[in-house]
Parts: sequence; structure tokens; C-alpha cells
Amino acid sequence: MTPTPPAAAPHDPYAALRVPDFRRYITARALFSIATQIQGVVVSWQIFKLTGDPLALGLIGLAEAIPSITVSLYAGHVADSVRRKRIVVPAVLVLFLCAVTLWWLSHPALAGVLAGGRLHIDALHATVVWPLYLVIFISGIARGFMGPALFSFMPQLLPDRSFLANAVTWSSTTWQGAAVLGPAIGGLLLHLSVEFAYGVDMVMEGLALLFFISIASRELPPLEGEKLSMGESILSGIKFIFSNQLVLAALSLDMFAVLFGGAVALLPFFAENILHGGPDAFGYLRAAPAVGSVLMAVFLTFSPLKKGAGRKMLWAVAGFGAATVAFALSTNFYLSMFLLFLTGVFDSVSVIVRQTLVHTYTPEYMKGRVSAVNSIFIGSSNEIGAFESGAAAKLIGTVPSVVFGGLMTMLVVAITSWKADQLRKLEMGAGKK
Repeated sequence: MTPTPPAAAPHDPYAALRVPDFRRYITARALFSIATQIQGVVVSWQIFKLTGDPLALGLIGLAEAIPSITVSLYAGHVADSVRRKRIVVPAVLVLFLCAVTLWWLSHPALAGVLAGGRLHIDALHATVVWPLYLVIFISGIARGFMGPALFSFMPQLLPDRSFLANAVTWSSTTWQGAAVLGPAIGGLLLHLSVEFAYGVDMVMEGLALLFFISIASRELPPLEGEKLSMGESILSGIKFIFSNQLVLAALSLDMFAVLFGGAVALLPFFAENILHGGPDAFGYLRAAPAVGSVLMAVFLTFSPLKKGAGRKMLWAVAGFGAATVAFALSTNFYLSMFLLFLTGVFDSVSVIVRQTLVHTYTPEYMKGRVSAVNSIFIGSSNEIGAFESGAAAKLIGTVPSVVFGGLMTMLVVAITSWKADQLRKLEMGAGKK
């Protein structure tokens, strides 16, 4: 029997990393995140080059958000009813198979078969646009199940709650670090070929699957209170969040910031038509927010947010909106990269505060259901935000749509600060024990 690691020492920045299963989890998540970031860069660049339409970029997000939202509440119920590893591994397997399919669809020989060998190579590649959306749709279903299970599985890998804040920070840091490498690698791989880039994505997702398999399974936390019917169980996550002003305010603030303030979905347009760059410039722009996020997350690992955490979160989201507006108006590549870097710095503060709040205030036995609502609030708002950006760009122009989104983000911060006094007064470390 493996000995239990000692309780986390105060201010030990490496506490969670001393837990073997958590290290496996972090490694798997890093590989998976890099792979999906590469995939996101390649798919968006491929579809933009095939269509030249910013709305087509927005449809990528919608194709993933619709199935993810549809299954999320049921997925949360399942995550609180079945051992979480039994959900994580099959979901990652499906996403691995989606990566294999994207690689297969990108093969020039397949395009020739689909078109009967009679069309120019660009037209041949265009025949696989609709299957790309279909693969994204299927991956959205898998992500809808994976999100709640992964969120609620992570705390089970820790010896006790004293490790939780450090684990959340390392989890965020690892994800953001992967988000730095993924877009940059994706942009560089596009110079070789779309097919090769998808091949790298496929291999990394396969390795992530093996690491997830290597993590020991865990029993479900004991149920507190009476057993609910499936319908009551599904709705209980929604009721819990809407009865907790602090968690609701943090989720709402992040959701609207992501929904209105994100310019990432339109970066292929900015890279090529405004900043006059190629796929490498696109990769750097995609990586810039993640660079800011990971640097801030590392800083917060060693200097955790405590005093005035709620006010700092509000200022950070407002800063995110302001940097988004400035990015939309910039025509200088290096200034644009710096402004995207700042959006990542500000976003990292918001993400860490939100995740810590949700983990701290949610009972272990219902973390799957609460995470499902969280994924609808935050995860799917990324994809819906991408569609909103694409649709707004189609209606009012790309630059005005991003300016509008940034201004709306700052308005949401002002309303939240006015209405949610508990968030405004939040001091980290003063929450539920």
C-alpha cells in the first residue's frame, strides 16, 4: 500500500506535486491540453483558408457548444453516480478517435477519393469542410461528459483539503502552460502540413489517454442526505449555484467576460487581414494570452491571492475588457501581441479565484453536478462566444465586434460589482473549511 503523503505545509508551492497520482493527472492534462490547442489552431486555420469567412470560424465554436451544453447536466449527474475515472477514460478515448479522424480527413488522397479525382486540390480539400464540423460536434459530446468528471476527479487524488488551493493553481498553471505551447506548436506545424499537425495532435492525445489510464480509480464520496431521483439530481447543481451568491457572481462574471470579451475566435482574420501575417503569426497571437496566463498563474502559485481577492478579480476582468478593446484597435503586430498577453494575465486571476471558490464551497458528493453547470457557464460560453464574435463580425465588422465585446465586459463588471457585495468583499482563506 502506497504511504499517504504528509499534510501540505503552509505556503509550500509544490505540495500537490508531491502526490504521485496528481502528477500523473497533471501530465495527462498537459499532454491533452497541448494536443487540443494544436487541434484548435489547425482546424480554425484550415476552415478559414477554405472559406475565408469569419462566420465559419464562429460556427466551429457553435458546433462544439451545442452538444456540450445538451449533455452537460446529465453528465454532471453521471459524474456523481459513477466512479469518475470510468467517465474520463472513455471520453478521452472518443476525443483521441476524433483526432485520428481529423488526421485521416486531412490526407490529400482522401479528398481525391471524395471528389472522384476530378477537381483541383483546393476544391478537393473543400469537400471535407462539413465532416470537420461533424467531428467537432462529436468531440463536443465527449467534452460535455469529460468536464464534470475531470473537475470532480481531481480533488479525489489529494490526501486532504489542505492541498486543494495549491492543486487548483498548479492545474491552472499547467493548462495555461500547455495553452502557450499548443498554439505556437500548431502555428509552426502548419508550415509543414495540416496532415502532419493533426498527426502530432493524435499522438499526444494517445499519450494522454495512457496517463489517465495509469491513475488509480477512486470510490465516490459518501452521499450526504437522502438519495435523489435522476431529475432532482440533475437540477440540484443549478439550485446549489443559484442559492450561493458568491459562486453565482463569480461564474456569471467569468461567463459574460468570455462570452463578450474573447477575440481568439477571430484571430485568423486579424493575423492575415489586419496584421498581415501568416500561420506563424497566428500561432504567436494564439499563444500570447496563454503566456500571460501562465506567468500570472506561476506568480500566484508562490504568492497566493488572499487579501482583497474579490476586488482584484473584478479589476482583473475589467482589465481584460479594456485590453480587448485596445487589441481590436491596434494595427501593430507587437502591440497586439502585448495586449493579448495582458488579457491572459487578467484572465488568470479570474480563473484561479473562480475555480478555488467552486471547489471550496461545493460538497464533494455533488461536484460533478456543480461542475456541469460551471461548464455551461464557462466552458460552453467559450464556444458560444466564438459564435457570437463570428456573427457580430459578419453583421458590424470584425474590429467593431471586438470593441463592442470588450465594452460589454467592462459593463458586466460594473453591474456585478454593484449587485454582488459578497464577491466584492471576498477575502481568500475566509471561506468554507
